Amino acid sequence: MKTAVFWSLFFLSGVYTGSAFAFSLGGEKTVNLVDQNGERHQVATIVFDSAGKDITYSIDWHEEAFADHFLSMRPFKCFEGPDKYWCRVPYPYEIRRSVSKQDFTDLEYDLLFVWKGSNEYGVNLWNGIYYKLAEQDNQLVGTLHEMDMDKLGVPPEAGDLRPVGETDLEAGDPDSHWLPRLVIE
Repeated sequence: MKTAVFWSLFFLSGVYTGSAFAFSLGGEKTVNLVDQNGERHQVATIVFDSAGKDITYSIDWHEEAFADHFLSMRPFKCFEGPDKYWCRVPYPYEIRRSVSKQDFTDLEYDLLFVWKGSNEYGVNLWNGIYYKLAEQDNQLVGTLHEMDMDKLGVPPEAGDLRPVGETDLEAGDPDSHWLPRLVIE
């Protein structure tokens, strides 16, 4: 009986992590955009640093994977596909670049894109791409959500480092997008 009580308390206490978060938030990882055929396109490297009390990160974009475009009177770095381009949108406001096993918001803000047709001249900010990250199979997997990036045209109120809310995101249809997933491994 004492053994059963011990194991019950052990599992409930959170000490056991066998089924808990398996992705390591430490060291160097690769960022891949994944197309509809499952092919991975490496576009960046992330270094997670858990030396302090917070887990911070830095991103090194693989610039050779992106082409320079001047769209809607602004320079963009775009990952070119046959029919669509995925253009990086640097988050324009203050960001901590800190994550936890429960909160990847800062990293999601650093992985913003806007898509455009390959034969279109400009870019429409209502074609924003936001990858919501979750741990899956020892990776961070970003599920495509659509958003109107015009929301980012107005600075958030002082102290609001998280202006994009759930109501600003709409789950994207993976069949209608060239790069429906993002994987960090």
